[in-house]
Amino acid sequence: MEVTRERVLEALREVADPGLGLDLVALDMLESLDVAGRSVRLKLDLVTPAYPHRGRLEEDVRGALTRAFGDVEVQVEAGSRLPTPVKEPLPGVKALIAVGSGKGGVGKSTVAANLAAALALEGAAVGMLDADIYGPSQSKMFGVEGRRLMADDEKRILPLRNHDVKVISIANLVEDGQALTWRGPILHGTLTQLLNQTTWGDLDYLIIDLPPGTGDVQLSLSQLVSVTGLVMVTTPQDMALVDVRRAYTMARKTHLPVLGVIENMSYYPLPDGTRDHIFGEGGAQRWAEEEQLPLLGQVPVTRALRESGDGGTPLVVLDPGNPSAVELRLAARRIARQVGSQALSSLPMA
Repeated sequence: MEVTRERVLEALREVADPGLGLDLVALDMLESLDVAGRSVRLKLDLVTPAYPHRGRLEEDVRGALTRAFGDVEVQVEAGSRLPTPVKEPLPGVKALIAVGSGKGGVGKSTVAANLAAALALEGAAVGMLDADIYGPSQSKMFGVEGRRLMADDEKRILPLRNHDVKVISIANLVEDGQALTWRGPILHGTLTQLLNQTTWGDLDYLIIDLPPGTGDVQLSLSQLVSVTGLVMVTTPQDMALVDVRRAYTMARKTHLPVLGVIENMSYYPLPDGTRDHIFGEGGAQRWAEEEQLPLLGQVPVTRALRESGDGGTPLVVLDPGNPSAVELRLAARRIARQVGSQALSSLPMA
């Protein structure tokens, strides 16, 4: 059989990513492809440098092309677009990604927890800072609720760890159920301490779960560190979109780069394969197009997504094949690519 680009792509559609179960072409993991006679050279984008299935994926690619064409020379190169940044947001931290929303109740913290866990599943070193001071929930979502934060000999905070993510939450510093009324300088000082006096170690990504809306934490964050990018979470509802527009305006005024938008509660998947758009349809996509922002994901409503948060294990870990988990892992990969592209564009020209 003649080896053509179209036939190579067809063969590669039979190769599934071991983590997601979707094919390489659909996942846009093919960075380049060259076909010359019976020689095929291709480069795979593995999203993160420590992608755990690299060897298996290369082997599966060679196997698929050999089965399709028989005697064919195959050269596979696999790597990541994520370079070392010119300037680290914090010592040892390559990228700092804030997750925010215009209003509460859109599932921002659930999305943030699953993005962090999803990046860890890709082999990245990940931290989570719960900066939602008035409604901290990451300690519960990561199953470290009730554990106290400790300090090392140098009086630096030691993060808790679960599901391969380092976690810092104000909930692990105060008594259960204690209401916080911090504002202004106290809030600024607390955020400064959690960012700069925590032993994060070397991280590829530090995810920050922001409070909803536009308040003191968002302002303080923009003043304290160089944020790699902001991911905005909304639902398709008109009211949610009104509020996310305000948050986006604030992000622009404070010079926070926006990586894109995730539409949570996008639809309810019905047993017959159809979708019930119970909160409206396409609102986030239309807004993203208006603002020329990437739509990073449309996460369906599933019972498992809610239950996993209450149970202390992010859904991407608990049930990777769940429709919500698959979309959240895809969103995490798109965010990693956005961060990689941004880092590449900031590199000095030779």
